[in-house]
Amino acid sequence: MNVTSTAFAEGAAIPTRFTCDGPDVSPPLAWSGAPASTKTFALIMDDPDAPGGTWVHWVLYNLPPAATALREGVKAGELPKGTLEGLNDWKRTGYGGPCPPIGRHRYFHKLYALDTALPAMESPTKTELEQAMKGHLLEKAELIGTYQKS
Repeated sequence: MNVTSTAFAEGAAIPTRFTCDGPDVSPPLAWSGAPASTKTFALIMDDPDAPGGTWVHWVLYNLPPAATALREGVKAGELPKGTLEGLNDWKRTGYGGPCPPIGRHRYFHKLYALDTALPAMESPTKTELEQAMKGHLLEKAELIGTYQKS
């Protein structure tokens, strides 16, 4: 399984458009090669280089197995049917783009293929979602981009 973006290549800089220095819209993401037994996907975007520890930018789960992409700037009402949102570290749902206080940070877009639909949770955190996914992971793919304020 793999996850890609037409906005940036693996390990490359994330364009300003997708950050707090620009309009802060989510990048387009696409994936393929999921196991045939996939029932749902989950997506977590985080920054392990944040000064206070990993900072969570985006949490989605129960994306349907037929979903193979998220378009640029996707909003809550435009997510694939059945998709649920979790809380990012700004304590809100939805995408929050890179906004590193200092230095160049890495941003991990982690896609998980799961063997079940997870129970609806009240805006779970990344930790709560990871707990719910335990024992249900079929495969994981990752796309890493970097960003540093100019």
